[in-house]
Amino acid sequence: MKTKSLLVGLHVLVIFSGCLQAQTPTSDSPIRNVLWIIADDLNNTLGCYGDTLAKTPHIDALAKRGARFDKAYCTFPLCGPSRNSILTGLYPNSTGIQQNSQIFRQTIPKQQSMPQCFRLKGYHASRIGKLYHYNVPNSVGTNGHDDPGSWELEINPAGVDRLIEQPSIRSLVPNQFGATLSWLSSDHPESRHTDAIQAEDAKWVLERYAKYPNQPFFLAVGFFRPHTPYVAPKAYFELHDPKKMRVVHDIATDREDIPRAALASGKKEQDQMDEITTREALQAYYASVSFMDAQVGKIIDTLDALGLADSTAIVFTSDHGYHLGEHGLWQKMSLFEQSARVPLLLVLPGTTIPGSVVQTPVSHVDLFPTLCEATGTKPPSNLQGQSLVSICRDPSQVGRGWALTQVTRGGNKDKRFFGYSIRTERYRYTQWDSGQQGVELYDHKSDPMELNNLAMVETKELSETKDGLKQLLHQAIESSFPADGKTPEVGPMNWAPNLTDHD
Repeated sequence: MKTKSLLVGLHVLVIFSGCLQAQTPTSDSPIRNVLWIIADDLNNTLGCYGDTLAKTPHIDALAKRGARFDKAYCTFPLCGPSRNSILTGLYPNSTGIQQNSQIFRQTIPKQQSMPQCFRLKGYHASRIGKLYHYNVPNSVGTNGHDDPGSWELEINPAGVDRLIEQPSIRSLVPNQFGATLSWLSSDHPESRHTDAIQAEDAKWVLERYAKYPNQPFFLAVGFFRPHTPYVAPKAYFELHDPKKMRVVHDIATDREDIPRAALASGKKEQDQMDEITTREALQAYYASVSFMDAQVGKIIDTLDALGLADSTAIVFTSDHGYHLGEHGLWQKMSLFEQSARVPLLLVLPGTTIPGSVVQTPVSHVDLFPTLCEATGTKPPSNLQGQSLVSICRDPSQVGRGWALTQVTRGGNKDKRFFGYSIRTERYRYTQWDSGQQGVELYDHKSDPMELNNLAMVETKELSETKDGLKQLLHQAIESSFPADGKTPEVGPMNWAPNLTDHD
């Protein structure tokens, strides 16, 4: 077995080195490379976003190197639709991917993904861990629902959290982990956990990139934490006192003015948690975030040590936000701020102002055109986002000034309807089923936790505000569709990989 593993490893290395030597640079831009780091189910519980309970020194340090976007939003608060949207630069209404376990090749097979676009321009594209959707934790260690046209190198480690510890994990629903609150304080060494192995793999890949300085690279690292199950080494649990966790109270009062559709992502077992269990779940989430933060630090330290930082664009984000009891909700699939909002840090050497803060709303669909402009790479012509490069240079710029998030309700296609929410710098305005299933309006200037739904309040000023936001929302929705105005249908997974099969 050892001999076979060694031969496989040498084979991968030969292919890797051959690819690197065969490529040539394609741009005169000072930013030649891309390092993309994405966490899974991470909200803004980070020190750099003002969370006083967070222990995230490495991500906080990364924020000081570039631009922190305070109002960044996903397009769809669910892993599969969000990740397909990020990696194509298209809204879910244009990808046709609006649930998990689907890939955009089933709907728009000739569309260039972000890493594919860079590959076609001479970049070497590598993936470590989760970029497209995975069934977590069961698909850890596999390609998941991946796109073979996006990468030249794919690395899928599996640590003790997947291979050994799963039977010991506590879950609110026995033997269910991926969509249920579940956690474990692990006795195994940090180095044996999946995300820590991925950080080591990233170091290995970066070391090989450093040997070929004329070869531009696109390295994407997808960490699995803090996605359930919240498994982290015991030392990270010890950083967080469950007695100090913030437990949300007065939920019944809060829910009095919230439409039923807005709360449909809730689960019965979560409603039944007592306060001790709630505090333990919160501790486990924060511990998982701290553990993931440490792995981010290892990668950035490697980038610095190899002298690659000055020529590499760094992106750190999450696929969507995550509830921790707000409005009585946990996890994702709502259109409230905690579910729609994501952390977003951009470090563009020579462009971003270290420690700068951007307040204008931006979207995940903006990242594809941003990285293309930053590296001098020509993007596909149909991308739906805006480049953030000019905003990075001048954080006072407004840009588009809003972000659109959508979600589905109602189950099967016959009963399904959409919720759409638009976030401006001051307001969040949401419609369910075009307003037939409810409307929400929150003023973030006075109500950052979205506790007071102003949609039914009748004053002249609020009426004018609602009318303006309603019109803006409808314009935003219209812009999220492809040119023909129709969401592409999802076909069977029968796309034959073809790197250059595009218009």
